[in-house]
Amino acid sequence: MRQLVYSVATSLDGFIAGPKGEFDWIIQDPTIDFGEIFAGFDTLVMGRRSYELMLREGRSPREFGMNVFVASTTLDPAQHHDVNIVAADLARIVAGLKDASGKDIWLFGGGTTFRSLLDAGLVDRVDVSIIPVLLGGGIPLVPEGRRWPLRFKDSRTFPSGIVSLAYLTAREPQL
Repeated sequence: MRQLVYSVATSLDGFIAGPKGEFDWIIQDPTIDFGEIFAGFDTLVMGRRSYELMLREGRSPREFGMNVFVASTTLDPAQHHDVNIVAADLARIVAGLKDASGKDIWLFGGGTTFRSLLDAGLVDRVDVSIIPVLLGGGIPLVPEGRRWPLRFKDSRTFPSGIVSLAYLTAREPQL
C-alpha cells in the first residue's frame, strides 16, 4: 500500500508560513537533493490555500510531474484543468489513492488538510524540515485537534542548519 507522507518545512517556533502566508524565510540548501525526494512520489495532495499561493507565485503544482489533488469547496474545477479539485470526501479519495498502485503520495502544505487526513487515520509519515528561524507568528504546523503519538524514523542535519525529522504515525490517536 502506498504511504501518505506529510512533508513540510516549519520554523523553529512551529509555523509553516508567516502571518500573511509568506514562505520567504525558507532557506535553500544546495546539499538537499529535491530530485531524489520528488522521485519517491507520483501524487500530490494539497489544500486550497497552498495551491492558490503557488499560483500567485506564478508556479503550478504540475511542475512536480505528479497527479495533483487540491482540497477545495470553493474552486471551480472548470477553471483548474491541470489539477483534480476535490470538493467533498477528501478522506475517501485519499484512501482510494493509497489503495491504488504507484509511488507514495506527498501531502504538501496545508495544515488544515493535514489535520483532517491525520484524524481520518490516513497519514503514514510526517517529514518535517526545521528551518533555523523564529517567525513569532503565522500559520501553525498543526491546527488544534487530537493528540497523535509518533515513532521516530530518521533525522538528518544539513550544513545550512536545517534539521529534517521523519516520524511514523501511530494507527490510533490518543484522546
